Amino acid sequence: MTEPLPNLAKVIVSEIAAHPVAMPPPPVAKTPQPVRTVMVFVTDRDSEGVIRQCLSDLAVPDAIFVNGGVDAAITALKARSSPRLLIVDVHGVDDPVGRVHDLANVCDPETGVLIIGDVNDIRIYRSLKASGVVEYYFKPLVRNLVMQTCQAIMTGNTEQAPSRQGRLIFIVSARGGSGGTTVATNTAWFLAEKRKRRVALIDMDLQYGDAALQLDASPSHGLMEALEHPDRVDELFLERAIIKVGERLGLMAGLEPLNDTVNLDEHAVMSLVELMLRRYRYLFMDIPAEVAPRLLRLMHLPSTTVLVSASSLACARDVARWRVKLGPNSAERTTLHIQNKSGAGNALSNEEFARAAGAPPDIVIPYANEIGIASLLGVRGLQTCAALQNGLVPLLRQLSGEEATLSVRSIWQRIWGK
Repeated sequence: MTEPLPNLAKVIVSEIAAHPVAMPPPPVAKTPQPVRTVMVFVTDRDSEGVIRQCLSDLAVPDAIFVNGGVDAAITALKARSSPRLLIVDVHGVDDPVGRVHDLANVCDPETGVLIIGDVNDIRIYRSLKASGVVEYYFKPLVRNLVMQTCQAIMTGNTEQAPSRQGRLIFIVSARGGSGGTTVATNTAWFLAEKRKRRVALIDMDLQYGDAALQLDASPSHGLMEALEHPDRVDELFLERAIIKVGERLGLMAGLEPLNDTVNLDEHAVMSLVELMLRRYRYLFMDIPAEVAPRLLRLMHLPSTTVLVSASSLACARDVARWRVKLGPNSAERTTLHIQNKSGAGNALSNEEFARAAGAPPDIVIPYANEIGIASLLGVRGLQTCAALQNGLVPLLRQLSGEEATLSVRSIWQRIWGK
């Protein structure tokens, strides 16, 4: 008579006891790396001591202190990303309000700015507050007041939202094939990667747009959803919908089915733009020729419109029409015309183009075969295309207010490693 089979559970238990299996150690939580969220530019030791004590009491890690004032702050922020809290001394500055406006041009809108100075003047105080500064204190500093303001900025609990916003830039193609998307993607990429600015790009061609392709990113349905349901768009929605292209460049681009009907509600677009301008220092909108006439109210907001055309007679005619539609430049709104592909086989001469367009272009990018090849590679092509880089330098200078060096090593330098 055969013996009964042992209980399966007992067999398993005995096997485990005889051959214990080493369990993997529990995952170790990664210690977040300290982030430099505070930069302080101060010119006297007494104020520096008060600020250091305030930040120490708030347990703020790794603050950067620089012996200098607003000029030093402007120079430093041109070369790096903006902190969460920025404290700047305007002691001895003849025009503190004007210099703070210059500071705003290199500072992200989300940065909380605390200004300290030596003048007790209500007019200066009101002007600085109107420009988006969270608070202004005159010396000698009162520790409790400074600490309260620093804590409010660090926790996002400031009473009023800052009035500073990012810079709005429209890249409008006069006609298809003018090169507007190439200009938009490469300019946005350069400001984000080389100038360390927070930049966003919205591709308004939802069915045929190439911005995502040129930035080597995958389009999403987020932009279409934002335009169809503007009431759902908030900070959390944007956090999910914006495509991250590197550390500082955000993209909203779609590739909707060709049989879909895309209805653009200008109010929805303007609502999205308003939210985006609170998050980014520069907001680029790549607008194709057939879409731009539907967004004329949007394009009359304070902004810079970059009108990109090829060098054909048809493009010259359309440039003239757009100049009439956009109107003359003003303190709040500027139009720049880029004449692209100058010297191509079917192009007008620069003089003929200027006569047909009614005015000479602001920037001329000569035709070069290497630019066409570079555009196929997207922003990667910018690294090796001297013709495209040189063509974009004047635009970058206009937008950033500083020199843009985009030098490409020659073939001999690359061969000899120099």
